[in-house]
Amino acid sequence: MTDAVEGRWAEILTPHYAPVTLILCLGVALLAFNAFLASVSLPTAVQELGGVALISWALTLFLVFAIVGGSGAALLKQRLGARSALLVSAGVFLVGTVVAATAGSMEQVLVGRALQGLGEGVVSAICFALIPELFPSRLVPKVFGLQAMIWAIAAFGGPAAAGLLTELVSWRAAFLVNVPLVLIFAAMVTVKVPAHSATDRAVVSFPGLRLLVIGAGIMLVALAGVVPPLPATALLVGAAALLVGAVWLDGRAKDRLMPPDAFRPISVVGTGLWMVLLINVAGAGSAVYLVLVVQEMWGFGPTAAGAVAAVLAVAWSLSAITVANVRSKETRKLLIRVGPLMIGIGLLLVMAGLQADQVAVVIVGQLIVGSGFGTCNGYLNLTMMEAASDEERDRTSALMPTTQSAGNAIGAALAGVAANAAGMATAVSAAEVKLAVVPVYVLGAVVAALAVAAAWRMVGMIRPQDANSSFAAG
Repeated sequence: MTDAVEGRWAEILTPHYAPVTLILCLGVALLAFNAFLASVSLPTAVQELGGVALISWALTLFLVFAIVGGSGAALLKQRLGARSALLVSAGVFLVGTVVAATAGSMEQVLVGRALQGLGEGVVSAICFALIPELFPSRLVPKVFGLQAMIWAIAAFGGPAAAGLLTELVSWRAAFLVNVPLVLIFAAMVTVKVPAHSATDRAVVSFPGLRLLVIGAGIMLVALAGVVPPLPATALLVGAAALLVGAVWLDGRAKDRLMPPDAFRPISVVGTGLWMVLLINVAGAGSAVYLVLVVQEMWGFGPTAAGAVAAVLAVAWSLSAITVANVRSKETRKLLIRVGPLMIGIGLLLVMAGLQADQVAVVIVGQLIVGSGFGTCNGYLNLTMMEAASDEERDRTSALMPTTQSAGNAIGAALAGVAANAAGMATAVSAAEVKLAVVPVYVLGAVVAALAVAAAWRMVGMIRPQDANSSFAAG
């Protein structure tokens, strides 16, 4: 499809595309709403069940298993076909939801959260892989824009719905909201998702060692965020060694989890994956600490503090929708380069607003950070999909949400190390909190600068034929 033909928003809602659009939106909604529902309902669950020390592991295990599930999603799709893989993973998510919602102890909640993460990791990755299969190139930015809108709705509606359900019914009801979503998703998948494509139904070996190494690496990253700075540094070094080893092992495996040039800065795909990782590392620290900091420094309540944080999601959605109609390839390249720069500038503005006690400056910074993500994310993903060969497109597409999750995990851990080293854990006054949060935002801005370099290199390697690939011709 050439640049002369523009996809319209209405087209993804026509009878031909609407069912698939709904399936992908439900796949994203499972992840988005579950994240916000769990964050609000878990504190009440801890009060009822005990085990305060285990509450952080409810997120950690979800994230670790989501990354492991996402890493193996392409091979699972290849072995079972898209329909069966989605139904199996949705079933795992459903079982995890029921296990967590009926828990009599925090240990059972953790088991449920791990199963939820495993199922959702596969669902997210396969939904990404289906985008280039089921939509022509001209509509892909619209699909990403719609997914960003789902996240914004979840950012506002998720905490409110979870809070009401938790207060009026129970925390268990907040978890069980996932059940009808999963059932609708499974019914739509059964009817509309192709059983398999030309590359599916292949006999592949189970990549147990590589998934174990990836899981262990992310687990070390998660541990680094909750221990003192010195052992945390050692854990991060160990995690880096394991993750590099996993990529090395995968490159030499017969049935690979990743494209052959994954994280190698010699191609559009390899450099693009670095950019995906780095922008999520950059933004994770603020996502972890901003709500806590404005509550501690300014006395904001949970609702007001959550609204400040949610500004980012709204800006992400609005900017993604705004740029989704861009047709010029050169403008798309510019947006990829500008996005991480906006993220870095926005993070510095948020830090400046916190130091100056100016909530308006913080909100402007949040708007810029969110707009940076929305500006570059869709075309970053589209460019990697177009640059990947036909046989590697599933692996490339499925690796994108997994890399985003890994970036969030690594960024949260690095921010924890930086904040704790600056005294965040022992801070009692607003002045101490204000000082301790500075390294979090400086670190984020530095990583965003690295993402700018990755974006510049990636765009410079885009070949004219990438824009006219068989996928783009869809």
